[in-house]
Amino acid sequence: MSGGCPFCKIVRGQAPASRVAEGAHVVAFMDLRQAVLGHVLVVPRAHIETIHDLPPDTAAEMMQLAVRIARALRAADDPPGLNLWQSNGDAGGQEVPHVHLHVQPRRPGDGLLGLYPHGPPVPSSRDALDAMADNVRRQLAASSPDAIPSPTTSLS
Repeated sequence: MSGGCPFCKIVRGQAPASRVAEGAHVVAFMDLRQAVLGHVLVVPRAHIETIHDLPPDTAAEMMQLAVRIARALRAADDPPGLNLWQSNGDAGGQEVPHVHLHVQPRRPGDGLLGLYPHGPPVPSSRDALDAMADNVRRQLAASSPDAIPSPTTSLS
């Protein structure tokens, strides 16, 4: 999809954007739709659809730049909170199929991200949490730290 991808067009300079910062593998720019004032997106230069396909060096650079932007937002406007938000697939709420990290300064009552519309969930049992942790640990042990699993890799 890179030809029609709006983020690829921004990276290539074929679409306007208010750029904030650039790195070897990443670009950061103001989100066109400011859900909260100061909302910045950090995207890889390469067209990569989801976090599952993100190379480790690009993932590291995305997070390092997000941290720098968070600090700059704090220095510029001192918001009392901040979210880093990343979504994958339709079920995860991903709207543009190009992996991106939202850096969003937060203020009380800004109305963004009502995480628990029915109240906080009941804590899971320790046995259930331990079983899930064991499953993830087994998958981590089976792959190298730099491996990029296929998008169909399951944790079960």
